[in-house]
Amino acid sequence: MDQTIQLFVTGGTFDKEYNFITGELYFKDTHLPEMFERGRSKLDIDVKTLMMVDSLEMTDADRDIICYHCKQTPNEKIIITHGTDTMVDTAKKIAKQNIDKTIILTGAMIPYAFGTSSDGFFNLGSSLAFVQVLPPGVYVVMNGKCFVWDNVQKNKKTGYFEELSS
Repeated sequence: MDQTIQLFVTGGTFDKEYNFITGELYFKDTHLPEMFERGRSKLDIDVKTLMMVDSLEMTDADRDIICYHCKQTPNEKIIITHGTDTMVDTAKKIAKQNIDKTIILTGAMIPYAFGTSSDGFFNLGSSLAFVQVLPPGVYVVMNGKCFVWDNVQKNKKTGYFEELSS
């Protein structure tokens, strides 16, 4: 059985660059191949960029593209890098598709391009570990924790993801 992990890039803070002159964040290329190399990953990973958008600008059509690719890939283990602001919205849309695969959405609060202050490297590594052991379903992996898609929220005051209050 093929154990290739499918990784879909959609943008978000994870892949943003910093313009030192204007102070603005922008997209150039994904940092994922460099991250796998730096992390000395020996996993079989297929990286495909679907889009490079800030999640606050993501549309329903963008989410449809993500769902389509999750259904179409023959790989049963999927990681999606995504902006944190609407990550849970995308997870919900994917979950409604009832795709029998393990699908993880992850991101970063600080761009990888910022170096050691970025949480992106840690979140990516956590996602790679979780995707290999979790049963089929849709999950959000942030801050070293794994959450089921319908029991997570981003705490906008602390910047951490947490379970919903019961």
